[in-house]
This record gives sequence, structure tokens and C-alpha cells, in this order.
Amino acid sequence: MKVVPDTSAVVDGRVSERVESAETATVVVPEVVVGELESQANDGRETGWDGLEELQQLASLADAGNVDVQYVGDGNTQNELTNGDAASIRDGPADIDAIIRDVADVENATLLTSDVVQSEVAKAKGITVEYVEPRPRGTASTSGDLAVEDFFDEQTMSVHLKTDTIPKAKRGAIGDMHYQQIAESPTDEPTMKQWADDIEATARSSSDGFVELSESGMKIVQFRDYRIAVARPPFADGIEITAVRPIVKTELDDYEFADDLRERLEAKQRGVLISGSPGAGKSTFAQAVAEFLTDSDYAVKTMEKPRDLQVGSDVTQYTALGGDMAKTADSLLLVRPDYTIYDEVRKTKDFSVFADMRLAGVGMVGVVHATEAIDALQRLVGRVELGMIPQVVDTVVYIEDGHVETVYDVTTEVKVPEGLAAEDLARPVIQISDFETDIPAYEIYTFNRQVITVPLDGESSNEETGVGRLARQEIEREIRSIARGHVDVELKGQNDAIVYVEEDDISYVIGKGGGRIADVEDRLGIDIDVRTHEENSSNHRGDGGSSQGTASSDSNPRDTADDTMTVTPEVTSRHVVVRLDEHVGETVEIRADNEYLFTATVGRGGDIQVSRGSAIADDLETAIDRRAQITVHPT
Repeated sequence: MKVVPDTSAVVDGRVSERVESAETATVVVPEVVVGELESQANDGRETGWDGLEELQQLASLADAGNVDVQYVGDGNTQNELTNGDAASIRDGPADIDAIIRDVADVENATLLTSDVVQSEVAKAKGITVEYVEPRPRGTASTSGDLAVEDFFDEQTMSVHLKTDTIPKAKRGAIGDMHYQQIAESPTDEPTMKQWADDIEATARSSSDGFVELSESGMKIVQFRDYRIAVARPPFADGIEITAVRPIVKTELDDYEFADDLRERLEAKQRGVLISGSPGAGKSTFAQAVAEFLTDSDYAVKTMEKPRDLQVGSDVTQYTALGGDMAKTADSLLLVRPDYTIYDEVRKTKDFSVFADMRLAGVGMVGVVHATEAIDALQRLVGRVELGMIPQVVDTVVYIEDGHVETVYDVTTEVKVPEGLAAEDLARPVIQISDFETDIPAYEIYTFNRQVITVPLDGESSNEETGVGRLARQEIEREIRSIARGHVDVELKGQNDAIVYVEEDDISYVIGKGGGRIADVEDRLGIDIDVRTHEENSSNHRGDGGSSQGTASSDSNPRDTADDTMTVTPEVTSRHVVVRLDEHVGETVEIRADNEYLFTATVGRGGDIQVSRGSAIADDLETAIDRRAQITVHPT
């Protein structure tokens, strides 16, 4: 017996199976087959690894003397394949299948294939061929159930399985989950491979499931109410199966503020963000909202990747069309839903799609990861024009431990922002109010080209707010422009500050008849009392009289080395630019040699632009000139 296998037969393990029982057998393997398998394995495709495993099995048979294995062909072709040019070869004259057929013809051997087209072409060319049915990858469960389901009980939210590790699960009630072992011994690789193959095969063949995502090394399957992620090498360091299932299904009536929320959602199409930490119950609440809206005769759709919301059949669940949620949004605008549930709004593009649909008149409910209610809105800053935020989102619901913890109402008002005094500083202010009490909790506005979020709920007097820090910086810069010595600033309230300067600078700062300091007060809208450093009761230079100076570590809430980024600002004719492409919308502190310079929000273009000639730009350019290390710190 003499056979020439093609790639399909090697991948399916049909070659060793075919020759193992023969008294004498010669297997002639074309080098292009080896090259194609190597290329697939390099790309992380499971077929490549299975094929290489079959070649190793043939080598073992050859060592035992049962089979003669020969490799033939052009080594150059193999090199091209392994260098990633398999596609070009397949489309060109040196077609891989044609090369394999030629080898079988020259060797006067039987072509062994699981490819029906290859088989028919070989017959047409007069080549002896043996066709074997392709082996399905994984066997669908005959019972309709999956092996991993046995690990679940009523309190199990997720099961975590991995090769050579003991199975674990998250069990308990929402807000009180515990990660615990659920077996005595580790799961071996053959068992994990069988479970993984069965999951994929069952999802493909069953009407109760589908494959949501199929990439090299990662498959995400939805089967009944289970969402299952299957990771394989080389993407993961071993086969891993993570199965998640909702443990509770709720109705809107089960939550606090149910009557008010119902009335609010029914009044008109809204922009709602459902926020909370992972596992808090955001998706469960979103499902309850979807069911309520559907029962209220609204046309409801979902946008999910992956699709795992447990909603009724009246709600059509869409995923990313062609991998792009923007295309899904374009399609949905033609379908014209009243409300769309957008699960997992995370990246800048997600927020852009959410905003576009909301501004097109569609009611939008987005699910957002956030550790505090205000953080959900903060994630919109820099991604959506500040003045448009209330048109995009007018309601924020914060979920904690499966309960509605906070609901915010988001509106716009033209007023003097909290913390400022002069009437000419009035501007559009986004006001975030407690939904239950209607008491304002936060304000968001722009000040000196920076976006400021001000809490209005009485923070500790020992903690400096973002606007307080910014106000102190601006006062210090204004005074430093006219004083020759050291300057300290102490804020005494929202509209009052004390400036400490050298005794020789008192007259320079106050000016003739108090005119110079009056100009500063008018510009900043703050009353300023000028004193000498000797009158500073704290007796600290640079601490602003409250242990919160610009160079003091107390003025910087976070100074974690892991969060620090070193940057090289670019100086243009009009701006000093700090590039931070991966941090759009985030508020950060800029420091030079760990000395605080300013706080800013990264713009939609992925950068911070400081106009040259401003006090901030002057400080930054001075730091650049003296070769200081410029670092960025999250606030």
C-alpha cells in the first residue's frame, strides 16, 4: 500500500487510521502539506495543531517499523507557506491541491483525501483516489445537554474549567458571590478537549444554540441560557471553558423607584445609562426594562456582542454586523425601533454609536461598567460634545448588589457654576440631580478650557475638589505673574482665598490703590486676601496652608507607579500637545519631575492641547526646556 495524503486527510487523522493495520505501507507526504499545517498552526488555527499531531503519530508508527514515511517536494514552496504566503500560492500556478495530485501521480500512489472536490478532480485526471468522509470536529450531545451543565446548581452563576486545574464556580446571591472549588481533582486535557469540541458541535447543530464568535483560539457559544467561552492554545496557555448563566430573572416592579421609572420611560423615548460594577446585576435590570417596554407596546431591539440578554422572543437581538456595531445601528434605523438596549457600551466607538442613535430619535438604554453612578456620565466626557450629553443621556441608573442604588436626572442650565461667583462667568452647566429628591448632586462644566465635575454633596473639608484644585492653580499662576518670590494659596471657601507672598512683594501684588489685585479678582470671580508667609499659620512653604500645595503629595489623590505614563509633549506654533490616544475622555494630572502642573481631560482626538502663551503652557515649556520628566497620572 502506498498513499499520498492531502491536508484534509492529515488534519482528520485518517492517515494513521488507514495504514496502522496494514502489513506494509508507505506514506508519501508532500512538503506543501507540512507547510500548510505549519502556517495554520502559526495562525493559531486548531486544524494546524491537529495535523501536526497526526504527522507525529505517523513518525511513531515509522519508528515502530510498521510504516515507511517519506517527505517529498520543493522546500522553497514550504518556506513560502510558512512565511504566510499560502493564500498567494493557492491562487497561483503552484496550487497546493494540484501539487499534491501531481505527487500522487508521479509516485503512482493512492491519493487519500477527505475533500470531495479534490477527490473528484483526481478521478477526472485518472489518479487513483480514496475518499474518506470528513470527521466532524466534536460530537454533538445526543441528549441535547452539555457536560458543563452538571456543574451548575440554582446558586451557580458561572463555572470555570481549565486543563490540569480543579473546576471552580461562582456561587451565591447577587452581591454575595464566592469563587469556590466544585470538584476534588483537576480536569485532564483529553476531557477538556472533548468538552470543548462537544460544546461547539452541539451549538452548531442544535436549534437552542449558535456560535456567537469564532476566532482562532476563541469561540463564544450561546446555548439556551448559557454563554460559554472556549479558549484554546496558543491564544490561551491551555484549554479553558467559562460558562455563565443568569441566576435570577426580574421584573421592573421588583426594583425601587419602579413606579417613577415606568412613568419616566413611558413619557417619551429616553437616553438611559444602566451602570454598576461587574456582577452587580446591570444586565438583569436591563432585561427587566426590555420586558417592561415590550409589554408597554414599544418596539424593542437589542445590540449585543455577544448576545446573552435573556429576553422574550418579541425582542430581536442583534449583534455586530460584519463585526461593526455602527453597521448594526444603520440597519436598526431602517427597522425603526422605539427603544434599543445596547449591552456593554465600553469603547469610544460604542459611545459614538449610542449617541448617534439617540440623537436620531431612538430611545436608548446602555449598559456601562462604572464603580459610581457619576462615572457613567464621566465616560461620555470627551467622547460626546459636552453640551450634547443631556440630549444623549437624561437618566443614569446605578445598580449595586442587584438593587437600584441611585437614579440621576441629567439636565442643562445656564448659570454661574458652583464654586464661582462673578455673574459674567455664567455658562451652560450640566446638572446631575438625585431623581428621588431633585437635589443637585453634581455639576459638569468647562472652566479655562477644561472639563470640571463638581460634587455638590458636601465633601470633607480636608479633601480638595477638582474645581478647588483648579481654582487654586489659577490663582497661584496669576499671582506668580506679578510677584517675584514664592507664592502659596489657601482656599477659604467657594469664593474666597488667601494668597501668601514675600513681604517685599505685597505692594507689587496689591498694586496702586489695590487695582492690580482687583483685576485678578474680577478675572477669576474670587475674593483674594494678600498676606505674607509669616502670617501663614501652617508654616509650610508650598502647601497652600492646607497641606494641599502643587508640589505636595497630598494634592495628588493617586500616585501609583503602575498608573504613571511618561510622555514627550510636542510644541507646535500654537499649542503644546500631549498625546494620549488610549485615554480619550479620561481626566488626568500632568506633572514635571512629579511636581503638579495641571489637570485636564483628554479630548476626542486623543490629546491634550494647551495654548501657547497661557500660564499652563509656559510652565510646561519651562519644564521641557529643563529636561524634566513629564508624566501623566489618572485622577
